[in-house]
Amino acid sequence: MTRTAFVIGATGQVGRAAVRALAEDGWDVRAASRRGESDANWPDGVRTVVLDREDIAALETALGDGCDVLVDMVAYHAEHARQLTSLAGRIGSAVVISSGAVYEDDQGRSFDTQSGPDGFPHYPLPIPESYRTVTAGEATYGTRKVALEQGLLAAGESLPTTLVRAGAIHGTYNLRPRELFFIKRAVDKRPVRVLAHNGESRFHPVHTANLAELIRLAARTPGSRVLNAGDPQAPTVAEIGTAIDAVLGHSCETVLVEGPAPAENVGDSPWGIAHPVVYDMTAAERELGYRAVTSYQDSLAETVAWTVDRLGDRDWTEAFPEMYRTYGSHGDMFDYAAEDRWLAGRSG
Repeated sequence: MTRTAFVIGATGQVGRAAVRALAEDGWDVRAASRRGESDANWPDGVRTVVLDREDIAALETALGDGCDVLVDMVAYHAEHARQLTSLAGRIGSAVVISSGAVYEDDQGRSFDTQSGPDGFPHYPLPIPESYRTVTAGEATYGTRKVALEQGLLAAGESLPTTLVRAGAIHGTYNLRPRELFFIKRAVDKRPVRVLAHNGESRFHPVHTANLAELIRLAARTPGSRVLNAGDPQAPTVAEIGTAIDAVLGHSCETVLVEGPAPAENVGDSPWGIAHPVVYDMTAAERELGYRAVTSYQDSLAETVAWTVDRLGDRDWTEAFPEMYRTYGSHGDMFDYAAEDRWLAGRSG
């Protein structure tokens, strides 16, 4: 009998990869999104569905007789957990994307406190799924994700759910590509860059293909569990810059700074964190037989090509407005004049 999968958020960055992985694995896939779009890389047979996931009546209608597995890319809070558990009789199991932002260190520091003095968390290396999390609530992205997790795990066998705590997601169709920090500099032929924290910041990435593989395996082996999701390696920010330069044939001087950014708009990057964030992947390997299908470096050429094409001749804030909304409030990542002033003062 053909296994059936219903994917919510199918045309997002992770959804595209997950639909493809499930369809290639023999699942009969219904791909739901706000506009009901398709993807050229999906195998024949994938059926598209127009759906607003906030509309429970529409979801009930779209599910019809139900599905063997429901995969949700866009569940964010406790109400979404209640929405899914209310449909438990029509869903065999679920796989839901969560986030590494749920973790809290033993001093109560998390991603929510990182902007304060000594506010960035000191996590163990690597972070196991059993490590403490922030308190569930509605205040922040992290607290909402914990509330989502708790609501779904409480359903137990009535709706076995795998929660996937994703690292820094990368790949094509990324509307907030951290790689842009280096890509735009290469496109602009910027001869120098400044990296805080000695270029040693590590923020564990995960490629969409690796997430899709973990989703595929979790769909095959239902259970109530939480699993981290990260690439085989967590490169430093300096290593990422060097790898992107190699893809684009760019060469520049890298100036390393001990400690935090030395001046406004100088030395900071989307990876510029004070302490490493690396996720333990042994649970996924043990429970699902998970093995990564790609690495950061091996996947980079495709990511860079897609990002360069989307950027084109446009201002980056126009090409990637979602990224600007996320990082723009922290300053201008491409304030070359500020960099030049700081470099001139340093050399003087």
